[in-house]
Amino acid sequence: MRPTTIRSVHARRVWDSRGRPTVEAEVKLADGATGCAIVPAGASRGTREALELRDGGLTQGGLDVLRAVANVNGEIAQAVCGMPADQQAQLDERLIALDGTESKSRLGANATLAVSMAAAHAAAASHAVPLYAYLGGTRAYLLPMPQIQIFGGGAHAGRRVDVQDFMVVCPGAHSFAQALEWTAEVYRAAGELMAVRGSRMGVADEGGWWPDFTTNEQALETLVAAIERAGYIPGEQVAIALDIAASEFGRAGRYTLGLEARTLDSDGLSELLLRWLDRYPIASIEDPLAEDDPAGFARFTQAAGTRVQVVGDDFLVSHASLVKEAAQAGAANTVLLKPNQRGTLTETLQAWRAAQAAGYAAIVSARSGETEDVSIVHLAIGWQVGQLKVGSFARSERMAKWNEALRIEERLGDRAVFAGARAFGRNPGRP
Repeated sequence: MRPTTIRSVHARRVWDSRGRPTVEAEVKLADGATGCAIVPAGASRGTREALELRDGGLTQGGLDVLRAVANVNGEIAQAVCGMPADQQAQLDERLIALDGTESKSRLGANATLAVSMAAAHAAAASHAVPLYAYLGGTRAYLLPMPQIQIFGGGAHAGRRVDVQDFMVVCPGAHSFAQALEWTAEVYRAAGELMAVRGSRMGVADEGGWWPDFTTNEQALETLVAAIERAGYIPGEQVAIALDIAASEFGRAGRYTLGLEARTLDSDGLSELLLRWLDRYPIASIEDPLAEDDPAGFARFTQAAGTRVQVVGDDFLVSHASLVKEAAQAGAANTVLLKPNQRGTLTETLQAWRAAQAAGYAAIVSARSGETEDVSIVHLAIGWQVGQLKVGSFARSERMAKWNEALRIEERLGDRAVFAGARAFGRNPGRP
């Protein structure tokens, strides 16, 4: 029996950052090595994402995961025990075939991903290396540019503002540690500005300040003011990244901005966002149009040109085929990588490979319902993705990931290279 042969698989119900049930899997190998992984959950989800299996009914608001846990402990465990954990593609192919559906609707993407990730951790432990080094070998030295939420909105903050994430990136920073240090100052300055203005204080789902604005653009103005209050040059040292999450308020080419009580067509929303690019130091903009508006998405991408990173999340759902289609249509130039959108690590990696082939950049991303699991940090570094989006600079399920990247940067020492502005594949936007 090979040392990395899977000896046992066990799942349990644990709890995410919203206090909702989720799945943790533990994989043990013949040599005694163990790997654990917990699956997150999103509030804003694309319709073409793999399905996280929930129990329905009245218990836990219908969100319990006991069926998914049972699937891991029963059918999945029987299928993968005896397989080598260090053959990730082979293992994931078994999980995909076992489920037998395009969307993982039979066993649940939360069940398959928990085992896929836990097996990778176990294999890394068997090889006595961290997961990032197991995945990337000697090439795993690139520290990602962090995208960090300052103001939360959309589905993450009771739709108090329409835009889901107002974030910062630090193209002027020289290390991951410095990017976090600068972000901490901006986050603190934003809180001070909110307090001075008498705003309600609190945090949204991902730890960003609870939005208290009369327009969406006021949040941009406040974010620029926070960057300046913290002592940094907007667009040069610290820039803005937005997640519009347009699928949350748009359908069939019509977009209703609830905060401003107005409805725009596809071109009208694009014109609004393009004006923002002219006025504010925006380096990245995610899902500017809805997933059901591919023509509008392509028109916006072409109009924005190379001055900004145009990211597909709900639009691409970490799906290699959709990345290829978008590239042919000229829609987006960056893919967001969320493993639970697909249900296995191999399928997520395929989306990254498709992005590379198309000349796209990528961002490894957390979900709004997160846990203490730090797998995505290791994926970003091991796969040399160059960008990492976790949420805000508050709440321990977020800070666990930022702190893990700090440890890895320190462990790498002189070998560590910070992606910096190069992560975008283009210059960050300057108004």
